[in-house]
Amino acid sequence: MGYAKQSNRNNRSPARNTSGYKRQSYIEGNAARKLETAPQRKRKPVSQNKHKANARRKQQVKVMPMNIAYMGVMTAALVVLSIVLLGYVRLQSSITLHVNNISQLESELNSLKLSNDEMYTKIMSNVDLEEIKRIAVNELGMKYAKEGQVVPYSSQGSDYVRQYSEIPSN
Repeated sequence: MGYAKQSNRNNRSPARNTSGYKRQSYIEGNAARKLETAPQRKRKPVSQNKHKANARRKQQVKVMPMNIAYMGVMTAALVVLSIVLLGYVRLQSSITLHVNNISQLESELNSLKLSNDEMYTKIMSNVDLEEIKRIAVNELGMKYAKEGQVVPYSSQGSDYVRQYSEIPSN
Protein backbone atom coordinates (compact mmCIF):
# COMPACT_ATOMS: atom_id res chain seq x y z
CA MET A 1 0.00 0.00 0.00
CA GLY A 2 0.94 3.52 -0.61
CA TYR A 3 2.15 5.66 2.04
CA ALA A 4 1.78 9.47 2.22
CA LYS A 5 4.20 11.70 3.94
CA GLN A 6 3.89 15.43 4.29
CA SER A 7 7.10 17.38 4.30
CA ASN A 8 7.99 19.60 7.18
CA ARG A 9 9.38 23.13 6.98
CA ASN A 10 12.99 22.04 6.53
CA ASN A 11 12.12 19.75 3.59
CA ARG A 12 10.55 22.21 1.12
CA SER A 13 9.44 21.38 -2.39
CA PRO A 14 11.64 22.43 -5.31
CA ALA A 15 8.86 24.60 -6.73
CA ARG A 16 8.80 27.14 -3.94
CA ASN A 17 6.06 29.73 -4.04
CA THR A 18 7.43 33.13 -2.96
CA SER A 19 4.72 35.37 -4.35
CA GLY A 20 2.69 35.43 -1.15
CA TYR A 21 0.06 32.83 -2.07
CA LYS A 22 -0.92 29.95 0.19
CA ARG A 23 1.82 27.32 0.42
CA GLN A 24 1.05 23.80 -0.55
CA SER A 25 2.81 20.79 0.88
CA TYR A 26 4.44 18.13 -1.23
CA ILE A 27 2.94 14.73 -0.66
CA GLU A 28 4.76 11.59 -1.63
CA GLY A 29 2.88 8.48 -2.64
CA ASN A 30 -0.40 7.73 -4.34
CA ALA A 31 -2.63 9.29 -1.73
CA ALA A 32 -2.18 12.83 -2.99
CA ARG A 33 -5.17 15.01 -2.34
CA LYS A 34 -6.84 17.11 -4.99
CA LEU A 35 -6.34 20.84 -5.06
CA GLU A 36 -9.35 22.86 -4.09
CA THR A 37 -10.41 25.42 -6.60
CA ALA A 38 -12.74 28.37 -6.19
CA PRO A 39 -16.27 27.84 -7.42
CA GLN A 40 -17.12 29.33 -10.82
CA ARG A 41 -19.18 32.50 -10.76
CA LYS A 42 -22.37 32.43 -12.60
CA ARG A 43 -22.77 35.17 -15.13
CA LYS A 44 -26.13 36.70 -15.68
CA PRO A 45 -27.18 36.96 -19.28
CA VAL A 46 -27.04 40.58 -20.45
CA SER A 47 -29.99 41.72 -22.44
CA GLN A 48 -29.58 43.19 -25.91
CA ASN A 49 -30.95 46.54 -24.71
CA LYS A 50 -28.20 46.95 -22.11
CA HIS A 51 -25.55 46.38 -24.80
CA LYS A 52 -27.07 49.12 -26.94
CA ALA A 53 -27.36 51.50 -23.98
CA ASN A 54 -23.71 50.91 -23.01
CA ALA A 55 -22.58 51.50 -26.60
CA ARG A 56 -24.58 54.76 -26.79
CA ARG A 57 -23.17 55.92 -23.44
CA LYS A 58 -19.58 55.24 -24.57
CA GLN A 59 -20.21 57.10 -27.80
CA GLN A 60 -21.70 60.08 -25.94
CA VAL A 61 -18.68 60.23 -23.64
CA LYS A 62 -16.39 60.40 -26.66
CA VAL A 63 -18.45 63.10 -28.42
CA MET A 64 -19.30 65.19 -25.38
CA PRO A 65 -15.92 67.02 -24.86
CA MET A 66 -16.04 68.44 -28.39
CA ASN A 67 -18.28 71.41 -27.61
CA ILE A 68 -17.80 75.04 -28.69
CA ALA A 69 -15.92 76.13 -25.55
CA TYR A 70 -13.49 73.23 -25.89
CA MET A 71 -12.90 74.04 -29.54
CA GLY A 72 -12.38 77.72 -28.67
CA VAL A 73 -9.77 76.90 -26.04
CA MET A 74 -7.99 74.51 -28.40
CA THR A 75 -8.01 77.11 -31.20
CA ALA A 76 -6.63 79.79 -28.87
CA ALA A 77 -3.89 77.40 -27.69
CA LEU A 78 -3.03 76.60 -31.31
CA VAL A 79 -2.82 80.32 -32.19
CA VAL A 80 -0.57 81.05 -29.19
CA LEU A 81 1.64 78.10 -30.04
CA SER A 82 1.90 79.25 -33.66
CA ILE A 83 2.88 82.77 -32.61
CA VAL A 84 5.55 81.45 -30.23
CA LEU A 85 6.97 79.13 -32.87
CA LEU A 86 7.06 81.89 -35.50
CA GLY A 87 8.87 84.17 -33.04
CA TYR A 88 11.36 81.42 -32.31
CA VAL A 89 12.04 80.81 -36.01
CA ARG A 90 12.49 84.56 -36.63
CA LEU A 91 14.89 84.81 -33.69
CA GLN A 92 16.92 81.85 -34.96
CA SER A 93 17.15 83.33 -38.46
CA SER A 94 18.19 86.69 -36.99
CA ILE A 95 20.93 85.04 -34.96
CA THR A 96 22.15 83.15 -38.03
CA LEU A 97 22.19 86.37 -40.05
CA HIS A 98 24.21 88.17 -37.35
CA VAL A 99 26.70 85.31 -37.06
CA ASN A 100 27.24 85.33 -40.84
CA ASN A 101 27.67 89.13 -40.79
CA ILE A 102 30.22 88.89 -37.96
CA SER A 103 32.23 86.22 -39.76
CA GLN A 104 32.24 88.35 -42.94
CA LEU A 105 33.44 91.41 -41.00
CA GLU A 106 36.15 89.36 -39.27
CA SER A 107 37.46 88.09 -42.60
CA GLU A 108 37.47 91.68 -43.94
CA LEU A 109 39.37 92.84 -40.83
CA ASN A 110 41.95 90.09 -41.27
CA SER A 111 42.51 91.00 -44.93
CA LEU A 112 42.87 94.72 -44.01
CA LYS A 113 45.39 93.88 -41.26
CA LEU A 114 47.36 91.78 -43.72
CA SER A 115 47.43 94.54 -46.34
CA ASN A 116 48.35 97.11 -43.65
CA ASP A 117 51.27 94.96 -42.47
CA GLU A 118 52.45 94.52 -46.06
CA MET A 119 52.27 98.28 -46.69
CA TYR A 120 54.16 99.04 -43.45
CA THR A 121 56.89 96.58 -44.41
CA LYS A 122 57.12 98.11 -47.89
CA ILE A 123 57.36 101.65 -46.49
CA MET A 124 59.97 100.71 -43.88
CA SER A 125 62.08 98.96 -46.49
CA ASN A 126 62.05 102.09 -48.71
CA VAL A 127 63.16 104.48 -45.91
CA ASP A 128 66.80 105.44 -46.21
CA LEU A 129 67.93 106.78 -42.82
CA GLU A 130 71.23 108.06 -44.24
CA GLU A 131 69.36 110.18 -46.79
CA ILE A 132 67.14 111.63 -44.03
CA LYS A 133 70.25 112.48 -41.96
CA ARG A 134 71.94 114.12 -44.95
CA ILE A 135 68.89 116.30 -45.71
CA ALA A 136 68.44 117.27 -42.04
CA VAL A 137 72.09 118.30 -41.57
CA ASN A 138 72.91 119.82 -44.96
CA GLU A 139 69.65 121.32 -46.19
CA LEU A 140 67.77 122.09 -42.96
CA GLY A 141 70.77 123.10 -40.87
CA MET A 142 70.41 120.62 -38.01
CA LYS A 143 73.42 120.17 -35.74
CA TYR A 144 74.31 117.53 -33.21
CA ALA A 145 73.83 118.48 -29.55
CA LYS A 146 76.95 119.48 -27.70
CA GLU A 147 77.86 118.62 -24.19
CA GLY A 148 75.75 120.63 -21.74
CA GLN A 149 72.86 121.14 -24.16
CA VAL A 150 71.18 117.88 -23.16
CA VAL A 151 69.01 118.21 -20.03
CA PRO A 152 67.96 114.90 -18.47
CA TYR A 153 64.36 114.75 -17.32
CA SER A 154 62.57 111.83 -15.67
CA SER A 155 58.89 111.46 -16.50
CA GLN A 156 56.24 110.00 -14.24
CA GLY A 157 55.20 107.06 -16.45
CA SER A 158 53.98 108.91 -19.53
CA ASP A 159 55.45 108.39 -22.96
CA TYR A 160 55.86 112.09 -23.79
CA VAL A 161 56.57 115.37 -22.09
CA ARG A 162 54.60 118.58 -22.62
CA GLN A 163 56.66 121.69 -22.33
CA TYR A 164 54.64 124.71 -21.21
CA SER A 165 57.58 127.05 -20.62
CA GLU A 166 61.30 127.32 -21.17
CA ILE A 167 63.57 124.92 -19.38
CA PRO A 168 65.62 126.79 -16.75
CA SER A 169 69.36 126.81 -17.34
CA ASN A 170 71.68 126.26 -14.35
